[in-house]
Amino acid sequence: MPFYHKLGAIPHKRHTQFRKTDGSLYYEQLFGTIGFDGMYSNMYHEQRPTQVKEIKEIKNVAPKIARANHIQSYRFRGFEIKPEADYLDSRKPVLTNSDCTIILAAPQNKTQDYFYKNSDADELIFVHRGSGKFRSHLGNLDFKYGDYIVVPRGTIYKMDFDDSDNRLFIVESRHPIYTPKLYRNWFGQLLEHSPFCERDLRRPYELETNNETGDFLMKIKKQDDLFEVIYASHPFDVVGYDGYNYPYAFSIHDFEPITGRIHQPPPVHQTFETSAFVVCSFCPRKYDYHPESIPAPYNHSNIDSDEVLYYVDGDFMSRNDIEAGHISLHPAGIPHGPHPGATERSIGKTETEELAVMVDTFKPLQICEDAMPIADESYYKSWLSPPTPKLGAHKK
Repeated sequence: MPFYHKLGAIPHKRHTQFRKTDGSLYYEQLFGTIGFDGMYSNMYHEQRPTQVKEIKEIKNVAPKIARANHIQSYRFRGFEIKPEADYLDSRKPVLTNSDCTIILAAPQNKTQDYFYKNSDADELIFVHRGSGKFRSHLGNLDFKYGDYIVVPRGTIYKMDFDDSDNRLFIVESRHPIYTPKLYRNWFGQLLEHSPFCERDLRRPYELETNNETGDFLMKIKKQDDLFEVIYASHPFDVVGYDGYNYPYAFSIHDFEPITGRIHQPPPVHQTFETSAFVVCSFCPRKYDYHPESIPAPYNHSNIDSDEVLYYVDGDFMSRNDIEAGHISLHPAGIPHGPHPGATERSIGKTETEELAVMVDTFKPLQICEDAMPIADESYYKSWLSPPTPKLGAHKK
C-alpha cells in the first residue's frame, strides 16, 4: 500500500478556508477510491477543477478479440509491435479479460498537445526501454529502464520521453493495485522479510502549478471509449495535496529475491496484487543450495489461472528460444513447465541473471487482434521431445 505523502502547500485542517495572497479561495478536491471507503488524497487547485467547455470526439478503443476461448500456449514477439509517434496510438492490447488488459506500446514522442486520464482502470506501466519524466496533476516522477509506475485511476498525466526508443509493458486493472498483503502487517507497513520496503517506493517529488485559463484538451478513457474534453483551465494547477492516493514508481532492480534450499514457488516473487490477478518480478538471484536441488521450476497445472510472462533481459533458464520482449501465455486447463532439456541444464547451476515480469490472472485471457501478427502459433508444440533414433537406423 502507498503510505502518507504530502507535497506543496495545504491548510492546517481539511475542509477549511485556504486562501491565496489576494484573499480568494483555493479549490479543494477529494481524489478518492471505492466511494469514500478507499485510499484518497485532498488536493487544492488554483482554478475550479469542474470547468468543462466542450465534449468533442468520441473514439471506441475497446480491445478487438481474435481468440475468445482457447487452450493453446502462445509466444508473442513483443518487439515486433511497430513504434508509433503518439503515446495513446502506440498502445496495442494483446491480452484481455473483464478484469485487466495487457498492452504493449512503443511510443516515440511525448504527449504534447493533450492530457490523458484513464477513469476505467489503474495502470501499471513497466518501462522496458526508455527514460524520461512522468508528469501528473499530483506531481512528477523520473523513470528509466526497469521501473514500474503505478498510476491510480483518474490520475491526469503525460509521458515525456528523453528520445524515441521506448518500449512499455502496461497492465490496465479494473481493480485497485496494491502491494502484496502477504508482505504487509495489519497496519499496512511492508514487513521485515518483504522483498522490498517503503524506502524503495519513489513518490512524486515536484508539482507543476499552472494558473492558466484557455482551452486544454483532455483525453479521458471511460468504458472503453476515449472522449476528447476541453477544459477551461490547466489540469496541472494543484498547489498542494496530502493523502495516500497518488502515482509512485518502483524499480524491478530494487526487488530483493527470496531464495531457499529448494525451488521457491512464484508467490515469493510477488510484487503487486489485485483481487483478480497478481504481478511477480523474476530477478537475478542465487539458485537453490540443497545438494540435490533442481533449480528449474517443476511442472505445474494451470487449473484456475492463466500465466503471462514478459521477458525483459538475461537468459531465462526454463525456456528455449526466448528473447527480450517476448511474451509467453500458458492458459488454464493444461499443465506447463520447463522446456525439454531445461531441467537437466539447470542442475549444478548456482545463479541466474534472468529478468522478467509475470502476470497471473484468475479469469481466462482472450487474445486480441493486435496480438495475432506477432504470435507464434507453433509454440505449444515446443514441449515435444525430439524423436529417439531407432536402433540401427543409421545403417543402410
